[in-house]
Amino acid sequence: MDPKIIALEEKKLIGKSKRMSLEEDSTQELWKSFMPHRHSIPHRTDEMLYNLKVFDQGLGPMNFSSSTTFVKWAAVEVDQLDPEEMPAMETHLLSGGIYAVFLHRGPASAFNQTLQYIFKEWLPSSSYTLDDREHFERFTEDYRPADPEAVEEVWIPVQYRGRGTDVMMKDPE
Repeated sequence: MDPKIIALEEKKLIGKSKRMSLEEDSTQELWKSFMPHRHSIPHRTDEMLYNLKVFDQGLGPMNFSSSTTFVKWAAVEVDQLDPEEMPAMETHLLSGGIYAVFLHRGPASAFNQTLQYIFKEWLPSSSYTLDDREHFERFTEDYRPADPEAVEEVWIPVQYRGRGTDVMMKDPE
C-alpha cells in the first residue's frame, strides 16, 4: 500500500463542520445534515466529497486518543467562496502542501487498519514526517461506507524529513 506523494494546491471548501472525538463521534449526524444540500452548492469543481479533520495545533499520532477532540467537515470543493449564497454552510480554506495519498479499500469499519498501517508502519520507515495540517478522505457521491468494495482516498499531510526534495506529482484534476 504505497502512497502517491502529491503537492496539493490550496482548495476552497464549503460544507458543514462539527467538533467531536472518536468517543463522541457524530460523523453520521454531520453527513446527514450536509448531504441533502450538496447539489444546491454553487461553483462546485467536481463531484467529490471531502471528509476533513482539523486537529488542534501540535497534535500528532503519539498524543492522540479516543477522547481527543477535532473539527470534522463534510464538504465539497468550489472555485469561489461566497458564504452569502449558502448561508447554512461554512467555508474552509484547505491548506496546500505535500500529502501522502493512500487508497482505503473496503468498508469504513476496517478504516482503522489502514490508519494503523500508515502511522505505525509506513510513516516511521518513510522519508517523511507528519505535518501539522488537515487530514482528509476524498470519495465519490456514490460511496457507501458499509460496502466491502468501497474505495476512498486517504490524504495525510507530510513534510520531507531529509535534505533536497522528492519528486512529487501535481494535484489530481
